[in-house]
Amino acid sequence: MSGSESPGVARRAELARGYAAARERLDAAVTAAGRSRGDVELLVVTKFFPAVDVRHLIDLGVRTFGESREPEASRKIDEIRTGGADDAAVAAAEFDMIGSVQSKKAKSVARWARTVHSVDRAKVVDALSAGAEAALDAGTRSADLHILLQVSLDGDPQRGGVTVEDLPALAEHVRGAGGLALRGLMAIAPVEGAAEQWMARAQQIHTDFLVDHPDARELSAGMSGDLEEAVAHGSTCVRVGTAIMGRRPLVSQ
Repeated sequence: MSGSESPGVARRAELARGYAAARERLDAAVTAAGRSRGDVELLVVTKFFPAVDVRHLIDLGVRTFGESREPEASRKIDEIRTGGADDAAVAAAEFDMIGSVQSKKAKSVARWARTVHSVDRAKVVDALSAGAEAALDAGTRSADLHILLQVSLDGDPQRGGVTVEDLPALAEHVRGAGGLALRGLMAIAPVEGAAEQWMARAQQIHTDFLVDHPDARELSAGMSGDLEEAVAHGSTCVRVGTAIMGRRPLVSQ
């Protein structure tokens, strides 16, 4: 950073470089897979990073963000909205919940989230349904809360995610819940094994799932380390944090 360059200007330039590189990488993966650019959303994961970083990204044209902790997300989003209440770009920004949701915090999440990517239990479905219906009644939501079911690719429930065997029952539970709309699946590749193997597995599970749920077309799969493999296997949303944001701050905000 030059002596005349403020930290804010330097940080914005850093984020611009990270986002441009991730966008270029995603576009190359989409082209290599024979798909169209609009087929895959780039969800910028801003968990642990401050509201000012999100504002920089909004100014750079980013409109979709991923958060994973509550109440951090609520505080951050409120700060962003309050600081740019008359800003059409801020108003157009959307935030998804990509982390595990605690039932006691579901009401807050349902107030701000466009989509929850990490649903894997009926108890969480019920809590999100109650929160979404309350938000719709209060006018703090204008549409149903979108739900992606997190599926376990290796069948280990300790890693998070519903097993393939239990997926149909959970999907039906979502479909019967008020204020929610089932939109698809989310998957995280286990550390052990090749990303190619796990993304092929995710694609097959999603293909089978579509037989009974043809409107659940979203597949949220792929992060900074494996987005190419995910795009090659049908991902419609890649969740990229580190490659754009850099290293996590020492003190979260």
